[in-house]
Amino acid sequence: MWLVFALLSAVFAALTSIFAKVGIEKVDSTLATAIRTVVVVGMSWLMVFVTNTQSGIANIGKKSWIFLILSGLATGASWLCYYKAIQIGDVSKVVPVDKLSVVITLVLAFVFLHEEFTAKSVIGCILIAAGTLLMVL
Repeated sequence: MWLVFALLSAVFAALTSIFAKVGIEKVDSTLATAIRTVVVVGMSWLMVFVTNTQSGIANIGKKSWIFLILSGLATGASWLCYYKAIQIGDVSKVVPVDKLSVVITLVLAFVFLHEEFTAKSVIGCILIAAGTLLMVL
């Protein structure tokens, strides 16, 4: 089931890029990011109430709060940079560079989460990086 959600995530991320490029025409990228964020917040809380999981907020531990906040800050920084990049650059060039996050994530998961980094992972990282260079240059 995780694969279905991962594929849907990729489809929605692709649509996000296209919709955003059209939407930020003649709009400051920071303002556009703020508008997008309000929509995401609203949609997220709607899903919390639809799934009736709001009572779980009381059970969130201190460590989880810290890392969820750090994740939110990283997301905000990523979105601000991404929107500025697609506003001034071609989506077809920005998106591949943005997806280098896959390579960075694999390395960070290996270093900090002690996840397995196999020969297959290394080859995949090299291919993603090489593909990104080919698409951007």
